[in-house]
Amino acid sequence: MKSTLFLWFSALLTGLLACSPPAELQTPPSPDLELGPLFVAVQTAKIFPDSKTFADAELLVPASQILEAYEEERVKPGFELKAFVSQHFKLPEKNESHFKTDPGRSITGHINALWPVLTRRPTGTVRGSLLALPRSYVVPGGRFREMFYWDTYFTMLGLQVAGRDTLIEGMVENFAHLIRQQGHIPNANRSYFLSRSQPPFFSLMVRLLADARHDPALLTKYLPELQSEYYYWMAAVTDADRLAVGKLADYQAHKHVVKLPSGLLLNRYYDDRDTPRPEAYNEELRIARTSSQPAPQLFRNLRAACESGWDFSSRWMADGQTMGSTHATDIVPIDLNCLLFMLEKTLADGYAALHDRKNNESFSRLADKRLKAIQTFFWNPQQGHFSDYDFVKKQFTPVLSMATAVPLFTKTATPDQARKTAQVLKDRLLQAGGFTTTLNRTGQQWDAPNGWAPLQYMGIAGLRNYGETALADEAARRWVALNQRVYNSTGKLMEKYNVYDTSLLAGGGEYPLQDGFGWTNGVLLALLSETRQP
Repeated sequence: MKSTLFLWFSALLTGLLACSPPAELQTPPSPDLELGPLFVAVQTAKIFPDSKTFADAELLVPASQILEAYEEERVKPGFELKAFVSQHFKLPEKNESHFKTDPGRSITGHINALWPVLTRRPTGTVRGSLLALPRSYVVPGGRFREMFYWDTYFTMLGLQVAGRDTLIEGMVENFAHLIRQQGHIPNANRSYFLSRSQPPFFSLMVRLLADARHDPALLTKYLPELQSEYYYWMAAVTDADRLAVGKLADYQAHKHVVKLPSGLLLNRYYDDRDTPRPEAYNEELRIARTSSQPAPQLFRNLRAACESGWDFSSRWMADGQTMGSTHATDIVPIDLNCLLFMLEKTLADGYAALHDRKNNESFSRLADKRLKAIQTFFWNPQQGHFSDYDFVKKQFTPVLSMATAVPLFTKTATPDQARKTAQVLKDRLLQAGGFTTTLNRTGQQWDAPNGWAPLQYMGIAGLRNYGETALADEAARRWVALNQRVYNSTGKLMEKYNVYDTSLLAGGGEYPLQDGFGWTNGVLLALLSETRQP
């Protein structure tokens, strides 16, 4: 039975290879690779408080000229590294820092006034880490000056309410462009993000665009890109990768794929590189000094946690407390597999629209197998909720998180599982200002006391999918009230919020609290547009 499954799966992937990326694709170098010793010198000298600043800097002349000048000048008496950087690089700015809040504006008016401020127009190729895109796009705000993958779906929810369908279409086109050029959607459009992706929301974006345009045919338009994204997650870009997956022993992994004892293939987060992230260079060197993991293993685990979008959280920590114990590559996560079910289902629906029976049936079978796995493999009967699974330890992870609500959002829970999960959401995760990310206080931003817009939306929408409207309405009311309270006192919408003590701002993580903020704006507009909200 197992060999039959692998033969069938390999045959399916072989039949789809026409959409895989070109083998000799040239990609822009990551700044740590392009600038080598200069990059290390600048980051370790801590010239900039935020490591992302230099990673985002634009080179004023080609890198070869800068490196040649650096080697010549750094040995001279009186050489100042900061002055050298100022001479050869253009540092990034926060455009929205010039935006002035109008105290007379409603919160909706504030958001709609911010869309142009957070929108970036297409640019030609630049010397630096930014990847050029063909259409305009919305950035989150603050230090996040690029189009982030999973942020964009939740931003689109607000753009749809605001009637900005053209901008939604442009961002879908941008992601399709990245898939065609890179073989996947990177974490964001920066060269240093090319080694990883983020939670795969592209299929939901295509569905949202089709809904906004009232054009179901858009599902078929983007089938090639949807297929290519599926390759990326199923480790099927090359023949060697497919062979490696087929030879895996039970509970072994290759890239994003984990093989279960049943022969079923599920997925994990993963990054192709095992070095410190350029945008968090000093922070990761510091973590490595106190970690018991070998440095390359730690760096890959930290990068994998970043691919999850939950960077960082006790969800990924072996000891539940410290960054040095991050072991994200050991974990089969609930949310990723629910989103890949949505991708498989979208591919099946797209082929159905084309009357392609063979591919429709193939992807329908894949979606059905993953659906059964979500309802059995991830269901923790002792706890009465969905849990991530540590395939190395062969047990559920101990952290209850808002990822437990994602099967409700993707409609992959049974009615009984949804009812029990709703009770857990109500009794344990719902706080004064909305849903807490986890119950653990580690000082990391994806833990208590913080709540995040995407998790609120998935929780609320998931509850409504299963008729838990009273709880959904209450959670939405609390989140909207918290957003409004912070806006009234600061004139800003934030990246994240303290949902325990609504009088305090959120904190934790590698960088200060960011304002703007793309997905907060999008989710808030979506919730305010619903009839259940005042």
